[in-house]
Amino acid sequence: MAHNGEPETVTIDESGANLASLEAINAEREIPTSIRQTKYLNNIIERDHRAIKRRTRPMLGFKNFRGARILLSGIEVTHMIRKGQMKDDGVARTAAEQFYLLEI
Repeated sequence: MAHNGEPETVTIDESGANLASLEAINAEREIPTSIRQTKYLNNIIERDHRAIKRRTRPMLGFKNFRGARILLSGIEVTHMIRKGQMKDDGVARTAAEQFYLLEI
């Protein structure tokens, strides 16, 4: 949902099906969603999830959903810390310090 009455922006690849469905949704909305198309968006997403694929492929799947959720969440958090996407309250911390602060 949009916050404070501002329109949201959705970034999609140049798939016609995605564009058609978003345009149909916009027809019903009071504040339409702006659509930004990127030709090679799927490549960007696949590159970002390469670390997850590398970790999970040798495992041949998960025994249950809970285990999958825990492992994938940990991988994503570690990735976010490494990319500098975690909030650090203006204090410069190493990736290890940020990770250890998560358990507090």
